[in-house]
Amino acid sequence: MKIILTIFLVYVAQALTPDQILNTSLTITVRDEVGNTVSGAEVKLFKNEQDYLKEANVVMEGTSDAKGLVKLKKLEAVSYYVIVRKEDKDNSGGGEIIGKLEEGKFNKVTIVIQ
Repeated sequence: MKIILTIFLVYVAQALTPDQILNTSLTITVRDEVGNTVSGAEVKLFKNEQDYLKEANVVMEGTSDAKGLVKLKKLEAVSYYVIVRKEDKDNSGGGEIIGKLEEGKFNKVTIVIQ
């Protein structure tokens, strides 16, 4: 029985690629203009500029935690437009697009709001 289980586990491990095991994820650190992390900021991801400009068809959203982090999982490995807001501060004028995410990796970016 142990031999059959071992063979099965080896087969499964070889059959799955790293991309199937690890999801593409994105951790966004939100900072203010002086570099402090910002908690409670709303983050929205969009796949294209039209949706971003209209703020329609949000792909995924979240709110920054006490450390200024937003963790988004199970994303496609593409570039995303992002809106980050807290009260009267946002990321307009810079940092509106995130470069293409690496598939099956834990991607990280920092967004500055002012």
